[in-house]
Amino acid sequence: MTEDEFWALLETCRPSAPDPEADHLAPALTDHLAEGPVPAVTGFAEQLSQALYRLDRREFGEELSADEFLYTRAAVVAAGRAEYERALADPARFRRYAAEYVWAEALLYVPDQAYERLTGETWDRATAHSYESYSHTEGWADVPEEQAAPTDGRADAPESGSDRRPPAPRR
Repeated sequence: MTEDEFWALLETCRPSAPDPEADHLAPALTDHLAEGPVPAVTGFAEQLSQALYRLDRREFGEELSADEFLYTRAAVVAAGRAEYERALADPARFRRYAAEYVWAEALLYVPDQAYERLTGETWDRATAHSYESYSHTEGWADVPEEQAAPTDGRADAPESGSDRRPPAPRR
């Protein structure tokens, strides 16, 4: 599945009513993918992992627990390609999802459920990129001070020379 096919499938399966947490989108995607073939399911999982990975960066998730960050990234993906691209370009847009607790955890289970329905077997998934928060090491690397955006007193301005690490998951 190509990236364009991935985003087109999300749009095809999107319900007409607002569905920010993918409560209706996820089952529709699962139903579609469960019709096969298996490479469509694995391709969807790969594209989903890539989309989540691209958002797995310090400027998006520094103040979130691992689960909050993962489910928020899923919600941004579930919102569709245009919103996803806007959020990638503007961390403040991403933070609105986090601030409003818009989570689309259900999207994460689509490939597993579709594969199981299609094959009758549990899928021991391995994608090129982990879905898990903080797995994109370059996205969490410290930014050299000369490359960091200037701190101008705004709450969303990065800390100059920050050595913060991702927060430990909340229990």
